[in-house]
Amino acid sequence: MNSAAPALTPTTRSLAWCLHLLVIGLLALAAGRAVTDGGPDTGWIIAVSTACGLVYAVGPTLPCVRRSRRAAALWLAVVGACWLALLTLSSDAVWVAFPLYFLQLHLLSRRAGPAAVVATAAAAIAGFAAHQHSFAPAMAIGPALGAAVAAAVVWGYQALYRESDHRRRLIEELTATRADLAAAQHTAGVLAERDRLAREIHDTLAQGLSSIQLLLRAAERVLPQAPQNAARYVDQARQAAADNLAEARRFVAALTSPALEGSTLAGALDRMCKTTSARHRITARFHLTGTPTPLTTAHEVALLRIAQSALANTVQHAEATAAKVTLSYRDDHVAIDIVDDGCGFEPPAHRPDPDPETGGFGLAAMRARAQDLGGTFTIETAPGHGTTLAAQLPLTPPADTKPEACP
Repeated sequence: MNSAAPALTPTTRSLAWCLHLLVIGLLALAAGRAVTDGGPDTGWIIAVSTACGLVYAVGPTLPCVRRSRRAAALWLAVVGACWLALLTLSSDAVWVAFPLYFLQLHLLSRRAGPAAVVATAAAAIAGFAAHQHSFAPAMAIGPALGAAVAAAVVWGYQALYRESDHRRRLIEELTATRADLAAAQHTAGVLAERDRLAREIHDTLAQGLSSIQLLLRAAERVLPQAPQNAARYVDQARQAAADNLAEARRFVAALTSPALEGSTLAGALDRMCKTTSARHRITARFHLTGTPTPLTTAHEVALLRIAQSALANTVQHAEATAAKVTLSYRDDHVAIDIVDDGCGFEPPAHRPDPDPETGGFGLAAMRARAQDLGGTFTIETAPGHGTTLAAQLPLTPPADTKPEACP
């Protein structure tokens, strides 16, 4: 009923109404007994009972009593004074002390509440003894026991309320934490998918467009002197565009690479080398070592993409005349090596940030593909000494790695 009191719930509202009815019923009992007995103070008892009931009824309707502990204490003092006046007139008023205990413990502070209960119990015992014109220890049992029961009930309820409120706060914190975790997981998923899409676009569409560009430039160079060769380059560019269109359609539909459809990984790598040799001025050969074992789709796609990206880099940047792609099946892992006789380069001391204009996505994408499946990726190169790229993947991915979704 005040700022310090627990907020009312449907259960506490029901208990409050029961307490109100108990107070009014006990006051009505005192007035009814007075009428039945027909004593000389009957009128006064009825008047004081009515006044006490009105004062009590007004309190819960006043906002200040519900919000302020001081106003609630003042209201309780007025109710207590009316009760004391009724107690001097009728011994039946002693029963009203029981609901007063609950009000005092609920509305007053932790120190004032028990003190008020003790004072109310003492007044009830003294008033009843005065009406009986004698005192016996048994007279104290009822008020004292009522005070003890009221204290146990109120303090037990307050303990339960505090525990319930603590659990409510924990549930709210848990709900907020789950919402934050869901948001973080969503963000992580978005970033992971963005990274995957970037690698797929680089290793398929971007490399395909670069190949088409190289073929069209070659056609442009030979067009004046050898139109038939230019037509061959244009036809190869058209075929490359058709292949990349198929890649794009399956990429959008999140399907396996068309190079792996109805074929083994070794077959797809062999065709890739033959296609590269036919379209560009480089001799690309494929070599298989070990006994092929079944691989997961994620392994096959990762190895194929690494080989595609590495061979595309060789064609565009290495100025190489020959390249060799080797797929090796070993006891506990599978490896792919791409070796060329090109100009090589100086390995960067750290991973450079990709540049949308000049590229730089290829090496980072290849390394990320290998690491996503618990593997390793290494580069051996030097200016004028060619380049060797090697990727190794375990045949059984570690449990804490997430296999990359296949495009």
